[in-house]
Amino acid sequence: MQSIRNTALLLMTTVFLFSAQTVLATAYTIDTSHSSVGFKIKHLAISNVQGSFSSFTGTFDFTADQPDQWSAEVSIDMKSVDTGDEDRDKHLQDEDFFDVKKFPKMVFKSTGVKMDDDDDEFELMGNLTMHGVTLPVTLEVEFNGAVTDPWGAERAGFSAEGKINRKDWGLSYGKVMEGGGLMIGNEVKIYLEIEGVKKK
Repeated sequence: MQSIRNTALLLMTTVFLFSAQTVLATAYTIDTSHSSVGFKIKHLAISNVQGSFSSFTGTFDFTADQPDQWSAEVSIDMKSVDTGDEDRDKHLQDEDFFDVKKFPKMVFKSTGVKMDDDDDEFELMGNLTMHGVTLPVTLEVEFNGAVTDPWGAERAGFSAEGKINRKDWGLSYGKVMEGGGLMIGNEVKIYLEIEGVKKK
């Protein structure tokens, strides 16, 4: 009988702790009008071309001092790529690059968090799905703070950056120049500015 009681107590304690952790997680929706998803890549080995995606959606769970509960998911409309040149954007959308008709979305789903010595900086690990390929990536993230806006909504902001090799995702278009440099670099640097609004 004592064994049954102990088992029941253990189950009740586990349920309570799980429920408490669930309550602590705070869900936010990304405010896309105050957020950005950008990238930078080498051109002819002498300059950088910058671009961004104007259409994306996402959510994240965040509670200060509870990094084990943090998570994020972002979906990006690949057709919304904008490098400031219409012809180049159309080329990026076709089969040589993103092939947006076949792969219209790029999706990032986090898998874990690693804290740095600075409480406001951490590594966000996750899986990036692009061009039909899913691979792990790591973003360096800085927590910029949390506030209540003039209309009573709770907000949290982050800056993040990372880099990937586009060829790992099957984006291999480009030529080697006579001098040996690449017409288009393989390394892509990613920059994000994210502001979220707490879900009601």
